[in-house]
Amino acid sequence: GHGSWMHWLRNAEALSAHRTLFLPDMPGFHDSDALPRVAPGEDSLLPLLKALGATLDALVGAGTPVDLGGFSFGGLTAARFAVQRGAVRKLALLGSGGHGTLRRMTAQMINWRAAPDREAERAALLHNLGALMLHDTSAIDALAFEIHDISCHGTRFRSKEVSQAGGLRKAIDTLGVPTLLLWGEYDVTADPRPLVAQLASEGPHREGVVIDGAGHWVQYERAAETNARLLKFFG
Repeated sequence: GHGSWMHWLRNAEALSAHRTLFLPDMPGFHDSDALPRVAPGEDSLLPLLKALGATLDALVGAGTPVDLGGFSFGGLTAARFAVQRGAVRKLALLGSGGHGTLRRMTAQMINWRAAPDREAERAALLHNLGALMLHDTSAIDALAFEIHDISCHGTRFRSKEVSQAGGLRKAIDTLGVPTLLLWGEYDVTADPRPLVAQLASEGPHREGVVIDGAGHWVQYERAAETNARLLKFFG
């Protein structure tokens, strides 16, 4: 639920060698302004999707075909955005939220916002980075922490309730375009192998991939393999 364009930092160079990339901070994340709060009971994702659509269309033109990629909450957002906008050629979802199945957390998260000082806050953020985002402790380097730290502090949009409400299956069923469903083997936000197999079997033109040795932040922890998969899929 805490993200920014920097989650794709290890992928941008490889992908931009072949494609034109737009890596947004979505409204309420990092450097983008927050949107007005919606009334209780309303779909808080709709204003975000509308803002994303207006921004993208201003950049590339309404109706211009695009490919979309999304990670975690951004995966659910990308799928629903594709349904709303149309003109999406292919969709790549990495560790996507909104799948409607249970997490398999093995370590409790620490409320870093309640930390009494910066040292305790850093310790809590570092713990959460290992508990949720990355499986291999050697992947928790200074860059990963900096991205996590900045992204957590910069997030104002409340995505947890949106992700837990589901909606991923309906969106990709409605969309019906070639879709890559990619998870890390040790992603704690789902049980990847059965989830990927099920999602891939529920519709045509779907490719399911589980990358060995990776946690939730698969495109950072296994960047080279993820980049190769994305380049092959998008063509």
